[in-house]
Amino acid sequence: MADLRSTIAGIRSPNPFWLASAPPTDKAYNVVRAFKAGWGGVVWKTLGEDPPVVNVSSRYGAHLDTDRRMIGFNNIELISDRPLEVNLREIMEVKRDWPDRAMVVSLMATMTEAAWAGLARRVAETGAADGLELNLGCPHGMCERGMGSAIGQVPEMVEQVTRWVKNAVNLPVIVKLTPNITNILWSAEAAKRGGADAISLINTVNSIVAVDLDAMAPTPVVDGKGSHGGYCGPAVKPIALNMVAEIARNPDTRGLPVSGIGGITTWRDAAEFLALGATNVQVCTAAMTYGFKIVEDMIGGLSNWMDEKGYRTLDELSGRAVRNVVNWNDLNMNFSTKAVIDPALCIDCGRCHIVCEDTSHQAIRIDAGEGRRVFTVVNEECVGCNLCSHVCPVPDCITMVPEQNNLPYVTWPNDARNPMRVPEAAAE
Repeated sequence: MADLRSTIAGIRSPNPFWLASAPPTDKAYNVVRAFKAGWGGVVWKTLGEDPPVVNVSSRYGAHLDTDRRMIGFNNIELISDRPLEVNLREIMEVKRDWPDRAMVVSLMATMTEAAWAGLARRVAETGAADGLELNLGCPHGMCERGMGSAIGQVPEMVEQVTRWVKNAVNLPVIVKLTPNITNILWSAEAAKRGGADAISLINTVNSIVAVDLDAMAPTPVVDGKGSHGGYCGPAVKPIALNMVAEIARNPDTRGLPVSGIGGITTWRDAAEFLALGATNVQVCTAAMTYGFKIVEDMIGGLSNWMDEKGYRTLDELSGRAVRNVVNWNDLNMNFSTKAVIDPALCIDCGRCHIVCEDTSHQAIRIDAGEGRRVFTVVNEECVGCNLCSHVCPVPDCITMVPEQNNLPYVTWPNDARNPMRVPEAAAE
C-alpha cells in the first residue's frame, strides 16, 4: 500500500491530513476527537497575548447551492478567546498522549519583536510544539488592530516577523500567507528571506458572503449590523491551487515546503494540491460541515488512488503537475479539440444546445429522432471551449476529443497570427 507518512519542515505525521487553525482545533476535547478519528496533525487555533480577545455572536455565514450544499463558508470569529495558560496546558496534555501526531501552534501578535518573540518562547517552553505557524493572514477583526493580514500584506513585515520568531526559538516556523494581496510571490519570497522553514496558504479571502434583505445587513448579522469576514470552503479552492502552483514554479521560492489550504473536501482535492507542489494539506470547512470522520475517506481514497497510479510515497506525487503549469503564451496554439455527444447517454435535456446557441458558437444542431431530439456537434463551428461538457448533467455524455492535425507545437510569440510577431528573417 502507498506510504502516506508525511514530513514538512522536519515535522512528521502519519498522514498528510492536518486540521487547520480554526474552531475545530480550539481545545483539547476537539483535538483528541480529531486524533481518534485519524487526523495526522493539527494547527492549534491561533494564540495571542493575554488578555484574551472577545468574540461576537453570531459568527458564521454560508453560501449554499439550491440543494443547501455548502459552497462557501464565511466567518467573523477572531483568534482564541481562551486564556493563554489554559491553551498551553492543554497542548502539553494532548502531545503527551498523542506523540506521533503533528502538533503545530498558530501565533498572532502585534508588530513588535517583544510580542512575537515572547509569545513564541512561551509556546516553545512547553516542549510540546513540533512547530509554529505564524498567522499573517486573518482578514477581519485582528487586521483592524494591526495584526493578521495587516502584516501579511506588507512583504517587509512578513520578512521581519519571520526573522524575529526564527531568532527567538529553535522550532520549525511555517508562515501562513494571506490571499488578499496582488501577487502571492511577494509575501512568499519575503517569508523565505526571513528564514521560514515552510509556508502555508491560503488563509481566508476577505468577503461579504450575503446580505439579509430583511435586516438590510451583511450576514452573519450582529444586532442589526454586519461586517466583512474570511471566506473559505470549496469555492476558494481554485484560488488556493493557483497560488500554490505559482510558488512551486517560481525560481525564488521553488523548494520551499508548502502546506496547502483552501476548500479541501475530498481525497481528490488533496491530491490536486499535492500534485501542484504542496507537501501536505490542512482542512477546516469540510470538518466543520461533515465532522472529523471525513478524514477516513480522505486517507482511504488517497491511498487507493496512489496504489492505482503507482505512487509509493507522497514525495513521488508532490509537484508532479508543476512542470505542466505554464504561462498562457506558452500554450500550443495549434492544438484543437472538439465536443462529441454520446447519443446513448443523452437524456434530451437540451442544456448543451441552449448555452451554445445563446452564449457561445452555435455549434450544436438539433435533429428530429425517434421520439426524441438528437443533438449533434457541428465541427466547423465548434471551437473546443468545452462549455457544453460542463453544463451537461450526465457524466461522460459530452467528451472533448483532440483532433489529429499533425501540426507543430507553436506558442503565441511564434504564431504567425500574432500581429506583434517578429518574422524570423527580420530577427536574424
